[in-house]
Amino acid sequence: MSPRSAKPVSRDAVHHPVFARFYARQSVAAEPVIGAHRRELLSGLSGRVIEVGAGNGLNFAHYPGAVSEVVAIEPERLLRRLAVTAALRSDVPVDVVPGVAEALPVKSEAFDAAVISLVLCSVRNVPRALGELRRVLRPGGELRFFEHGRAQGKVMATTQRVLDRTVWPSLFGGCHVARDTLAALRDAGFEPGAHRRLLVPAKGPRLPTSYCVLGTAYRPDSP
Repeated sequence: MSPRSAKPVSRDAVHHPVFARFYARQSVAAEPVIGAHRRELLSGLSGRVIEVGAGNGLNFAHYPGAVSEVVAIEPERLLRRLAVTAALRSDVPVDVVPGVAEALPVKSEAFDAAVISLVLCSVRNVPRALGELRRVLRPGGELRFFEHGRAQGKVMATTQRVLDRTVWPSLFGGCHVARDTLAALRDAGFEPGAHRRLLVPAKGPRLPTSYCVLGTAYRPDSP
């Protein structure tokens, strides 16, 4: 792939209609819990922003007014339609575009910031997706992330790995619960900034998806 452009992809490059309907309902039901994390994730952003894996657009309501434009990439058809509806209600301009994380249909170094929210678990090629995010960010640009992934405890981490190798991805739209977001960011050449680990939800039984990390990483100013 050229460092200056990405190959266009089919509008149906990702198609999980059953999971998409489940996710659309479940994510709205979980918003009383997740909404505060979305606000924290997006607080202080400004300029041009690319959001990769926008889902049904629940982040859009939380972008601050200093954001001049959001280009929201979503590959799944049903979720993309819901995101378009959410974009119409947003206080900042949002353009919803088909595409996949591994081949973003935008120019290099075109954005001040990038956002990924519960996305890296389901991309097919994490290094390539993060390489694309680094490509489209300007030097020094920031990547905001809110992802679930590998647990710190040995028992749950083992459970997550077993689930990833068996039923979980096929049941939940390609999701993998044992991925290590911070390690993947470092391997892709990002410089991790402030971040924190959290449990979602904070109280109640621990699920394979409960172990999350929220924070900021930066594209270096120089190669």
